[in-house]
Amino acid sequence: TPAQTNIAIRLRVSTDDAAIAAVVTAAFGGPDEAALITQLRTDGDMVAEFVALDARAVIGHIAFSRLNVQTGSEALRAVALAPVAVAPDRQRQGIGGALIRHAHTCLRDEGEDLVVVLGHPAYYPQFGFSSLLAKLLDAPYSGEAFMAVELKPGVLDALKWRVAYPRAFAGAH
Repeated sequence: TPAQTNIAIRLRVSTDDAAIAAVVTAAFGGPDEAALITQLRTDGDMVAEFVALDARAVIGHIAFSRLNVQTGSEALRAVALAPVAVAPDRQRQGIGGALIRHAHTCLRDEGEDLVVVLGHPAYYPQFGFSSLLAKLLDAPYSGEAFMAVELKPGVLDALKWRVAYPRAFAGAH
């Protein structure tokens, strides 16, 4: 678990960017997700990024970008979790989960309503994500891997919400 390995989690600072790119590229086996992160930053769509550190070295990263989620004249403060990455030699130690839990607490405290993810259906439900909840979202994604978690319980209110992703995701399919 992260507590046993002296992991610290904090907000990303720009001097972390090279290490983040290296961790994300290694975790995903290629540069696409690191390029997505750079594009989201460049476009001003990044809402929050956190890093996991072990002895001041970046070993994990999580990113959240702004989503446009609305129904009629109502809009939610919503973000997309993408991506979360942990250095390959540090995976399966609870670091990704610690990043997700920490980020959800911070995002809730900052007034965010909803987080969506396109991810592994056996992993994300332990953090409250639900593909059933995501069925209330009219988005470019669907199926079991498309999940949502309400940071404010009941905020979706069984309504059908339209979701628009940042431009950077257009090339990420």
